[in-house]
Order: sequence, then C-alpha cells, then structure tokens
Amino acid sequence: MLTIDRGSQRDRVEMHNANALKIGLFGANCSSARTATLVPERWLASWPDCLQMARIADAAGIDFLLPIGRWKGYGGSSNFHGTTFETVTWACGLLAATKRITIFGTVHAPLFHPLIAAKEIVTADHIGQGRFGLNIVAGWNEGEFEMFGVAQRDHHDRYEFAQEWIDVIKRAWSEQDEFDFDGKFFKLAGVHCLPGPYGGTRPVIMNAGSSATGQAFAMRNCDAFFTSTAALRLAIAGTERDKNVSVFDRIVQQVNRIKADAQKFGRDIEVFTQGQVICRPSQKEAEDYHRYANVENADWPAIERMLALKNITPQNTPADEYAAKRSLQAVSGVGGFPFVGTPDKVAQEFADISHAGVRGIAVSFVNYVEEVPYFCAEVLPRLKRMGLRAN
Repeated sequence: MLTIDRGSQRDRVEMHNANALKIGLFGANCSSARTATLVPERWLASWPDCLQMARIADAAGIDFLLPIGRWKGYGGSSNFHGTTFETVTWACGLLAATKRITIFGTVHAPLFHPLIAAKEIVTADHIGQGRFGLNIVAGWNEGEFEMFGVAQRDHHDRYEFAQEWIDVIKRAWSEQDEFDFDGKFFKLAGVHCLPGPYGGTRPVIMNAGSSATGQAFAMRNCDAFFTSTAALRLAIAGTERDKNVSVFDRIVQQVNRIKADAQKFGRDIEVFTQGQVICRPSQKEAEDYHRYANVENADWPAIERMLALKNITPQNTPADEYAAKRSLQAVSGVGGFPFVGTPDKVAQEFADISHAGVRGIAVSFVNYVEEVPYFCAEVLPRLKRMGLRAN
C-alpha cells in the first residue's frame, strides 16, 4: 500500500501527487450532476453510485472530488439537483472508502457556525488522513437561504462575514489555548477546538467568487481559485479588438491576472476551471451523444429556472439573446466548457488549458460510473505521455 507523507502544506495544495494537471470530478453529489437532461441514464446521485464512482476515481488516479453545495432543486421535469447529499458528510463517507484521492466539502459560510464547521472539517480531515479540502461559498440562491430562515446579506457584507468566518476557523485550528474572538459578526468567548487538522497543516481551501470583492476574498484566504474559461473558449466574450486574440492567449491573460492579484496580497494561488466531458472512440459518436443528452433531451424548464435566478428572463432579455443564453446553458453543461470528442481531442484540449497556466480541471459526466472508466483508460495515459500526469 502507498504511504504518503501528509505533513506539508505544499503536499496539501499538490493533493499529495506530482501530477502537473490536476483532474477532478465535479458535482457528483447532486442528481443529474452538471447536465440538465432527461435521458434515463442521467446521474441519480444515489449513495451506492457515489461510492462506486469514488472508488473508480481513486483507483484510476483522479486527483479530487468537488461537490456542489445544494439544498433545493431547480424543478423541471427531472427536478434538476432535487436530490443531493450534504457535502461534508458525503466527503466523510467517501474518504473512509478511498486511499489517495482528495475530497472537498462545499460549505455555505452563512449556514454553518464557524466552530461547528471547524470541528466537522477536522473530523473529515482525520478520516481522510489529510485528504479533505474546503470549498467556501459566501452566498447562494435566495430560495435556498429562505429555507433556513437566513437572509442574504448585501454583497460587501457577505464577504466581510466570510472573512470573519474563515478567520475564526483558522485560529481555532491553530490555537492550543482558549481564546476570545470579538468581531462584527462573531463574538466568541473561551474558544477551544482540538484536535487540529491532520498532520499539523490545514486543508487546502478553494473559492469561486466571481465579483471583484469575491476574488479579493479568495486571493487573501485560499490556495485555489475556481474560475470559468467557458466564455473565452466558446468565444462569446470580449470586444471586437479582443477577437483578434486567440482563445489560448485569453486564458493565459486570465490566469496571469488572477495570479498577479494574489501576489498583491503576498500569496501564490492555483487556478482551476471546470467543464463537461463526453468522450467516445469517434468524434461523431461524441457529438451525437452530446446533442442527444444536452439538447434533444434537455430539461428546458430547469434551465429556464436557472436563468431566471440570474435575472435572465424572456421579459427582460431580447428574444434572440435569451434563446442564445438558453441554448448555451444546455450545450455547456450548465456553464462549463463542453470537452466533446475522441480521447485524442479531449486530451489535447486539457493540455492546452494546462499550458495556459490552469492547474486543475473539475469535470462532470452524464453518468460517472458508466463514463469515467473509459475517460481514465484513454485520456489519462495520453496526458501522461504529454508530461502532464505522473500517473
């Protein structure tokens, strides 16, 4: 059995391996994952399926699992994301059943007291012997927060709150003696939280804030920043002048900007992105299945609900623009980038993103148990031959 030293924070950030490009599975704790589809083989996110998926990924060398923090579905005929597992307890179960893979919990800071979150995270981290990661979310859908009787703070305040929240957690993990905390949002006395994280170092921390305030929070506090390259790769962003710049160069610029912003806080940060993979022996097979699952059998009411939550509706958006956004939401795998093609094509697209400076990719599948084995058998060896994977 492989013995891994989990004592170094750099090992944590590297996910305990030498893979230059980290690959993870995204959204498997939620029904339908990242594909709003009605196909009968869509992901149901049952516990037996999640367990099988994690063991397949662990044995094949997948680096991490990243769940979505969801509490309520989007409706539609499939009730997209209507069945979900809470992410920290989901991670605990999967960490106990695996040996190598890093597993994140996605935690909504406003819904969890920081000392309860600190203790839950430490418990997961000890179960996995240093393989737990924390993905912080500062805010979310209004309808979900209403379920808990929690009001969504204004944008600036939610990140002030999140900053105090993570400050409490990091201090609780590092202090041996009792301490008091006197903040704007938390006033805590006699705080004591032992044991600390496994091996004396904290879990790797990730965030995906899209606003300037959210990105600044990530730069100050996190090891990894989760961003989208879909708009760049699908060539739907930028001015006319920018359209003369290649997609590769746009991604390089995006990554360099993020890293430069982190340097302003005296920190290094890794950049991660996400997408959907449909990989088949031939390009036609992959494209045909992508069209079948994502378009011909799309759960359009669920997609329209997701757009409405972003205040994109037929009432406030020109018809042509709304139709394009509706179609893109389906085609892209709910806002990711569709990696659709043969193993050679998918591997090359992964390599292009890696060469642009992206450190990791979290990908979804229509059905993980059915599709991940082929992806691992065919794409991972190609990436190894390209020098991007050590295993």
